[in-house]
Amino acid sequence: MAHHAELTLDPAFSVGEIDRRLFGSFVEHLGRCVYTGVHEPGHPAADADGFREDVLDLVRELGVSVVRYPGGNFVSGHRWEDGVGPRERRPRRLDPAWHSIETNAFGLGEFMAWTRRAGVEPMMAINLGTRGIAEACDLLEYANHPGGTHWSDLRAEHGAKEPYGIGLWCLGNEMDGPWQTGHKTAHEYGRLAAETARAMRMIDPSVRLVACGSSHSGMPTFGTWEATVLEHAYDLVDYISLHAYYEERDGDPASFLASAVDMESFIESVVATCDHVRAATKATKRINLSFDEWNVWYVSRREEEGPPTEWAEAPRLLEDRYNVTDAVVVGSLLIALLRHCDRVSIACQAQLVNVIAPIVAEPGGAAWRQTIFHPFAQAARYGRGEVLRVEPSSPVVKTARFGEVPALHATATRDEDGAVTLFAVNRDLERPLDLTANVRALGAYRVVGHQVLSDADRLARNTAAEPDRVRPRTVTGTAIGTAIGTATGTAIGTAIGTATDTATGAVAEVGLLRAKLPPVSWNVIRLAPTTGY
Repeated sequence: MAHHAELTLDPAFSVGEIDRRLFGSFVEHLGRCVYTGVHEPGHPAADADGFREDVLDLVRELGVSVVRYPGGNFVSGHRWEDGVGPRERRPRRLDPAWHSIETNAFGLGEFMAWTRRAGVEPMMAINLGTRGIAEACDLLEYANHPGGTHWSDLRAEHGAKEPYGIGLWCLGNEMDGPWQTGHKTAHEYGRLAAETARAMRMIDPSVRLVACGSSHSGMPTFGTWEATVLEHAYDLVDYISLHAYYEERDGDPASFLASAVDMESFIESVVATCDHVRAATKATKRINLSFDEWNVWYVSRREEEGPPTEWAEAPRLLEDRYNVTDAVVVGSLLIALLRHCDRVSIACQAQLVNVIAPIVAEPGGAAWRQTIFHPFAQAARYGRGEVLRVEPSSPVVKTARFGEVPALHATATRDEDGAVTLFAVNRDLERPLDLTANVRALGAYRVVGHQVLSDADRLARNTAAEPDRVRPRTVTGTAIGTAIGTATGTAIGTAIGTATDTATGAVAEVGLLRAKLPPVSWNVIRLAPTTGY
């Protein structure tokens, strides 16, 4: 038996403009993300630079806007100089973060060439674990200075005469975590981040800098870490980072489906801390958020397996295979990010290929889309313009972790052409949800599409043999005005007075969108003006 939820779409109530960097991703030297992921010379689909064209096609389809590189935990022990210049001279190194051997066959120059091919913006992380201010400045000079100095001339000698012009920089990674090579106290890191930022701005005042926030909201220093770091660095940085991963634990899918409750609380807590420091320091600017690591990640599986015992090149690590439920949770996390677009300016799903990723690429073989690929691609494609403030009225589902939470999680966007997209998740494990949306304030609109990702088997996955087993499917039979009770249940009444289904006699008030959302489902409902579109 279905239950019912309601919401209103009104262009007069806006959260804010969407920064395209909200649809970022992450490439780290971890497992097979780089080697046999984005880069595999000799693969049938590889180009002259060794980049897999089949993966590049999927990256473009995914709609990624910015890619964070090269880590992650990897960066805190990384020497950036190892990955530039002739490949035959590059050293092989131990990577203690992931107990692997790093060949450095793929480095900064290759990454920048790959970003140009993929059409994405680079976001560079610097090592503030085992290195410091001088190395950060050297890297910045190598990457961004036009020429006439040691490091900029070396870049030209390596084949890149024009500067890379990298605008986004992360000041280290998860420096509060004891697992991080060279991790620090909040005071130690805050001072280092501030002085590194100051020096980098002397070289290139245009850079935008991200300070490390807490590794996750469960850290014992969460809140006090952000406050202390920003007391040191508030005027010198532009963003503070957030990281969060979610998984289904202890046979509790209801709590897992409600993961975005935690994400939204995390965002709001960090915003409150940033604004407290702004008030306390009498600063004039506002710090925004970079949620530069987020995804579904089955960390418990890694904990059960334990760390690798042998040093290997590009070992298979963290290669989670995602199901329908995972995809619905990813869709809900995307909704959470959009609902806070006024403060979350950057977000990077971790990671891009093979490692907890939307794309799988087998060595010498095929590449395909995981289930989580689809919500991201749809949000990146249709999540444009501004986010409308949506406050649903919904029945609740009971969860062990979060108590009672709304069954409906939703947001909506409106682009420059007036097209509106409603993103909606039904968290209920068993019951479909009848949704009524009041869209009268939009004016004369029509339904142009309703796609749903759901399955009778919530654990269904995509594989090399069945790469499209799980994908969004179009709800057919959508009608306007006189056919609101079709099999799809999706329509907008447009006639004066009421709209009536000729087959069932069902009646809907004009200006009400009606849709049926299956259990455990991600839904994308697109609306467009009836004229001028």
